[in-house]
Amino acid sequence: MRKDLVAFQLVKFLESRGVERIFGLCGHTVIALLDALKESEIEYVSVRHEQIAAHAADGYARARGCAVPGVVMTHLGPGLTNATTGVAEAGLNSIPMVVIAGDVPTCYFGRHPHQEVNMHSDASQFEIYRPFVKRAWRVGRPELLPEIMDKAFRLALSGRPGPVLVDIPMDIFSMPLDVRFFEHRAGNLPELPKPGISEETAAEIASALGDVQKPVLYAGGGVISSGAARILTELASHLEIPVLYTLMGKGSIPDDHPLAVGMTGFWGTEFNNAMAMSSDVMMAVGTRLSEADCSSWYMGETFDVPPTKLIHIDINPEEIGRNFQTAIGAACDAKSALGSILAAAKKKYPGGVRRPGIAESIAKSKASYRASLADAQQSDQYPMRPERILKDLRDVLPRDGFVVADVGWNKNGCGQQFDIYEPGTFVAPGGLCTMGYGPSSALGVKVACPDRKVVALVGDGGMGTNVSPFATAAAEGIAVVWIVMNNRAFGTIAGLERQHYDHQFGTVFTKDGAPYSPDFAAIGEAYGIKGYKVERAQDFKPILSEALASGKPCVIDVLMENAPVVTWGCWNINDIYRKRGDQDKSWRTWAFEQEITPWYMPEIARDKAEGKK
Repeated sequence: MRKDLVAFQLVKFLESRGVERIFGLCGHTVIALLDALKESEIEYVSVRHEQIAAHAADGYARARGCAVPGVVMTHLGPGLTNATTGVAEAGLNSIPMVVIAGDVPTCYFGRHPHQEVNMHSDASQFEIYRPFVKRAWRVGRPELLPEIMDKAFRLALSGRPGPVLVDIPMDIFSMPLDVRFFEHRAGNLPELPKPGISEETAAEIASALGDVQKPVLYAGGGVISSGAARILTELASHLEIPVLYTLMGKGSIPDDHPLAVGMTGFWGTEFNNAMAMSSDVMMAVGTRLSEADCSSWYMGETFDVPPTKLIHIDINPEEIGRNFQTAIGAACDAKSALGSILAAAKKKYPGGVRRPGIAESIAKSKASYRASLADAQQSDQYPMRPERILKDLRDVLPRDGFVVADVGWNKNGCGQQFDIYEPGTFVAPGGLCTMGYGPSSALGVKVACPDRKVVALVGDGGMGTNVSPFATAAAEGIAVVWIVMNNRAFGTIAGLERQHYDHQFGTVFTKDGAPYSPDFAAIGEAYGIKGYKVERAQDFKPILSEALASGKPCVIDVLMENAPVVTWGCWNINDIYRKRGDQDKSWRTWAFEQEITPWYMPEIARDKAEGKK
């Protein structure tokens, strides 16, 4: 066994960087690396599809507080392309990840070898990843790998976190390399300072929040990934400011805190969106102010900026001013910025700021909203109401338990209705919204936190994309509990299609004209995990309690009514899919007649004021 070979030195480097888990799938280009991993204390988690590896690494990084990157190992060609969706999801959600991919031997560049993607140019398949990674490297010589790996780990975690790709030709793994190349990089772990804000800017922001009548704090995923949730909550309490959040920011403040309001946007509630619109100052922290959270950026739906004065704090300067006019912008780390603003607020307002009636108003709204859900949450109907599934889960899941959502009702309904008490315990696909994220990401979350309860909420469409996480869970003893909210459809899209076109072609699952679904409990049993089939609404909670108490991987298949998530938010697709009689009209004419004024089309507003079309 040659310990001077690149593969062994690479594994030793990974150990020095604190890597404890690698998620991957074998291939002929990476078996030399597997040989080295066999002798390592790093746990290799073998999956059945590369997209699963990427999602699991994503969940692992999130559960570790994004303090370490998830690490993925993949083969070239189909392995690399299979992983793209999971890596892109991590990229759009700012999740740190290092992807190590095998490649064709260096001596075969330009010869179109087996499984290489090379139709554009020779030896360029790694460029597939360029649109959604922070950087993609191909290693040309073994002595370059230590420097590239050093850069990869630092880049994945610095600035706006995200994935990077290191593409390594398979022959390089088996080459000898002077150990001094890796030794030179092994200790290169500088404590990088987090960009902050000046005392003057912090004081200006503190005054802007403290001296107005109706400020709000708006938390994004950057608050959670930077570890700033506690400081945000303390700032909100000191200045008595309501806290709204994005989907990715859910958990930035405990949902049972008196100043926690809730999620905005497409699936925001009437009170939440109205509070955002009525604010005179809004401080958005760690968010891109993306479409779903902002009701397609329509004025008068979630935000009115201006006249609301926007303070925008984000690690990425490109996001500031991108979607809304910004009064005060700061490109900095969320935790550092909030700490400085809190210090300035305590200095200027040592006794804090009191806003009589605001906590009572929030409590009244929450009580009213809970009352509107009560009938559905208590309903014994079967197929079950989705609201009852969420309510029963919240009753059973510990306060620090993780909920990993897939796309659809499970994500949107959770964002609205499911209380989260600890930062980072709500894990969901945000930017790319990948169907099939939840079943796989839950593996990584549980591997990262083996002593915590982890539940994956997944629709039958999402679970049907790839059931093989069951195999990994069975083989590795990863005690995730999957709840398949089974409405026998791509439910959200089926609802939209029915709303706009009066049919559900291509969106519901049927066999011989009848509703159809595979038996996911039986599939789980076939893979070697415990499967439960819920037959009555009353049975769901005791089955869930039993599954969580078992300490083993389980899947619960429960039929659910395909009921829409009730929302007061706005999504522009509902304007685009307009009535068929209006489809011959231009967007401009139709928007004018419907009195729709997107903020980014101010000429429509001007034309309305002037009585023009």
